[in-house]
Amino acid sequence: MPLDLGRVQKEIRDIERDKASGVTIEIQGNSLQKLIGRLNGPRDTPFDGGVFYVDIQLDDQYPFVPPKMRFITKVWHPNISSANGAICLDILKDQWSPALTLKTALLSLQALLSSPQPDDPQDAVVARQYLSSLAEYQSTAKQWTQTYAHAQQVVGLEAKVQAIAEMGFGREQALEALRRANGDEQQAMEFLLGA
Repeated sequence: MPLDLGRVQKEIRDIERDKASGVTIEIQGNSLQKLIGRLNGPRDTPFDGGVFYVDIQLDDQYPFVPPKMRFITKVWHPNISSANGAICLDILKDQWSPALTLKTALLSLQALLSSPQPDDPQDAVVARQYLSSLAEYQSTAKQWTQTYAHAQQVVGLEAKVQAIAEMGFGREQALEALRRANGDEQQAMEFLLGA
């Protein structure tokens, strides 16, 4: 069964219309199956002031199977892998329903940032820190937000993505290479040229 393009386009329009939600989405290339979500860090959390990017891949079976999502922006959180951005969230797995939407999923990620679930972790090291020293966890999460998700960093990231894209690489390739290189543009180019 092919992807329901009409539904995906409607979901994207709904997200674009709701500016107050703090989430946006953009299409990568010319495929509605590859998207980049963007969400603002929730207020009064260590993620406040951060801008977080999420890679979104839609299977042909969407909305009957959940979107595949992972954080591109590095995040210090018990339910998000600090190594590869994988997310542990029930609605992205067995609790997904076709009644849910991309906006629901992005808002759920925003809520997850506000309410970590250390008893069901994706990153055991972060979960242990959260449970043993909440103040240390909050300090580290805030530091990571300032380092990887601060608005100035995001503007810098966009400039790096644009520079790499101008060399003939796709935006998605550029983002992935920069993620692997922790934002180092030179190292990202080495990854791309060596690939």
